[in-house]
Amino acid sequence: MPPGIAVLLESAEAERRVAATPETVRKLIALGARVAVERGAGERAGIADGDYEQAGATVADRAGVLAGADIVLAVQAPEPATLAGMAPGGWVVAAFDPVRRRETVAGYAAAGLEALAMDWMPRITRAQSMDILSSQSNLAGYKAVLEAASAYGRAFPMMMTAAGTIPAARAFVMGVGVAGLQAIATARRLGAQVSATDVRSATRDQIQSLGAKPIFVEGVAGIEGEGTGGYAGETSEEYRRAQAELVAGHIAKQDIVITTALIPGRPAPRLVTDAQIATMRPGSVIVDLAVEAGGNVEGAVAGEVVRRHGVTIVGHRNMPSLLAADASALFARNLYNFLAAFWDKDAGRPVLDAEIGDAIRLTKDGQVVNPRLSQ
Repeated sequence: MPPGIAVLLESAEAERRVAATPETVRKLIALGARVAVERGAGERAGIADGDYEQAGATVADRAGVLAGADIVLAVQAPEPATLAGMAPGGWVVAAFDPVRRRETVAGYAAAGLEALAMDWMPRITRAQSMDILSSQSNLAGYKAVLEAASAYGRAFPMMMTAAGTIPAARAFVMGVGVAGLQAIATARRLGAQVSATDVRSATRDQIQSLGAKPIFVEGVAGIEGEGTGGYAGETSEEYRRAQAELVAGHIAKQDIVITTALIPGRPAPRLVTDAQIATMRPGSVIVDLAVEAGGNVEGAVAGEVVRRHGVTIVGHRNMPSLLAADASALFARNLYNFLAAFWDKDAGRPVLDAEIGDAIRLTKDGQVVNPRLSQ
């Protein structure tokens, strides 16, 4: 019998995305899979149940889609207790946030399920099309600028009118990964004067290539090149002091600040202090894309928009989910690309190799097997 793939309705707070679209359902069926979609799974991303049925999927309640499912696809990994009825050995392919959800991972091991964390996909060339973090961060960086523009209450571009000139907004992007680069590009397209900073010296050329001004600590070594998995690592105390002094002087002149800095497995680094916020002009806006990992900005609150010293601090959870249709389309393609890359026609299902399988597999045969969780 062809392997069964179940697509679940997301239960996490503020999650509007879905792990498969009619496009990827058709492609999965073409590989030789049976696909069942939980009723209402795509509704918040603008996909009706009938669209999935037209693509060839079965639509049913959760018990119905899990019956006979060999592989479950989800955006955020569900709690294992909600997967009752799934046979041991089945795969759950989703974002797990394994370090912060260790108890959930342990629950998968106890249930005998194989948890595959797409958010731990190695950042290697052949896995680029499977990289959910890149696809979702790209949208998060774009949406962060739109949220800032909405909250700012002034125009972004310079406008020369008969009544006088409106100066361009000044935007500062802190952290130049995928989200930061997209934030720079979007703010530039909206007409802002953009500057950016990062602890990785290799990003200077990337900043300049997008037409922004690089703001870097000089004379003190930060991080040369990329950190683990394409992220920045931690810096020295000397560098952090020098960076704080540089940022303090620069941030006081900014209208918009977008922070994106994350360190895998650790709380987000503090980049903007309350004292620095107090130096900004009233009406300025800060968007903290790392708020769910502890936040880059002092006083940012996950899931809320707050004001401190007249500055609006936007702390939306799950920024990609605010663009649910496009975010779902990209996420679903990431998952399809992953399954298709390892689909074994003889076995009639995907078979992982060691390079990627060992990187993303969290549990197997009743055990937590990923060495990163024991470090």
